[in-house]
Amino acid sequence: MKKILLTSTALIATASVAAAEVKFEGYGRFGLGYVEDRGDTADDVILVSRFRLNIDAKTETDTGVEFSARVRLQADEDADTGEQKAAGLNGARFSVIYGGLRVDAGNVGGAIDNLDNYYGTEPGLETFLGQYSGVDYDFLGYSSDGAGSNAVFFQYKIGGGAVSASYDQGDRDRWDISAAYTFNNVTAALAYGQTGAPTDGEKESLVVLTLGAEVGDVSGSLFIANDDVDKEESGVAYGLSGAYSLGAATTLQFAYGDGGAGARNIGVGAKYDLGGGASLLGGIGQIQSGDEDGQLRADLGAQFAF
Repeated sequence: MKKILLTSTALIATASVAAAEVKFEGYGRFGLGYVEDRGDTADDVILVSRFRLNIDAKTETDTGVEFSARVRLQADEDADTGEQKAAGLNGARFSVIYGGLRVDAGNVGGAIDNLDNYYGTEPGLETFLGQYSGVDYDFLGYSSDGAGSNAVFFQYKIGGGAVSASYDQGDRDRWDISAAYTFNNVTAALAYGQTGAPTDGEKESLVVLTLGAEVGDVSGSLFIANDDVDKEESGVAYGLSGAYSLGAATTLQFAYGDGGAGARNIGVGAKYDLGGGASLLGGIGQIQSGDEDGQLRADLGAQFAF
């Protein structure tokens, strides 16, 4: 009788595993990072690194509805001290997907965070340059190393179009919406986000328009936004970025971002594909914030996917 019970339990466990799927994937990177006048607690040149492991679990009902969840294990260096930080899990994200409809709950990225071509090309091992640098608005974003916001995100795709929306109650109601459409090799996207006013302040908002295209070995994106945060930081932000493939292994990268009182940056980078999911990456550029002097930044290292 004991053997029958053990066999039955094993069969039930096997059937459960067959109906569900758990996947582990991510990447690792390490190299040297330089920041001009980094500070008193670390040298200008430090060892930079990241280990990221995504843990995804999903199952699908008999009617084709997919239920899934993700948590992320991540470890980085402390850029202020140059020392390694312990790995930690972030907040969980839960998803329901059916056809073109997707609903996320928990630690989610909002409609702006998921907007096509918002981030564009980000040169460097640490991707420290971006066309979006002039934006000061704090939109709902997915947290890789923290609990994140407990929010919801909706998206519906049909043909070449997609509409998205998200809502985060938090301390101040925050929501955003977006629409995107892809025709041939060009994608245009528009988004609007708003955060409720604090007790002694006014509401904040952001409008973003992006345009991205791929033509042969060249890809690029244009970025323009208007953020209404406060009198000192509000204004138009703009940028562009792109990449050019030199043969099968080498890609050159570029990014520029400016606007308002936010950070302004410009820089270039390169990526060399080693095969097997491994590559060499590096970048150099200047970062400037507000009226402060520009700060030179550079990095070089290796990255591998698994």
